[in-house]
This record gives sequence, C-alpha cells and structure tokens, in this order.
Amino acid sequence: MEERFIFALIKCFFISFGVLMGGAFFGSLSAYISGQPPITELEIAAKKLRIWAIVAAIGGTFDAISTFEKGIFESSTIDVMKQILLIIMAMGGVKSALMIISWITGELS
Repeated sequence: MEERFIFALIKCFFISFGVLMGGAFFGSLSAYISGQPPITELEIAAKKLRIWAIVAAIGGTFDAISTFEKGIFESSTIDVMKQILLIIMAMGGVKSALMIISWITGELS
C-alpha cells in the first residue's frame, strides 16, 4: 500500500471519531444549558450523527460517488477498493466513538 494512503486511512478514522465525539458532547452541553438531561442528549446526538461523521470523514458524498463511477466505468478497481477501505475506516471511527460514549453513559448496546 502507498504510504500516503495509509495516512489517509488514519486521518479518515480520526475525523469520523472527532466529528461524532465533538458533536455529541456539544449537543449534550446545549441540553445542559437549556435545562434538559445531558446524558440522554449525548446518546441521542451520537446516534443521529453517525452517518454525518462518515460523510465528513470521506470528504463528502460526491467524491465517493465519482470514485465509484470511475472504478466501474473505467475499470479502475484499485480506486474502488481504496474508497471502500476509507469508508470502513470511517465506520471504525464512528463505532469507536459510540463505544466510548456508551461507556460514559453506562448504556450497553
């Protein structure tokens, strides 16, 4: 594998992790300020932000779609495989963040 691609995989993991953790914690902060239960809002916000964290990590949906199109119509399977690996790493970052949030909230799901 190319060295730059490995860095892209790591970056993709941590971007999705950070989007989910940051969004959920700031969402719970807003719930605390408005007088609602912050732990409940932490769980709800984390579940709502999952797909957006993945989209933010892979750089938007249009880049992914154009890469898949290039791979299918121009027989560039390596680009499709790279995009799939990026999506898997983003999903791993989301899953890791959800596990940490579930540990914090005490929810076992």
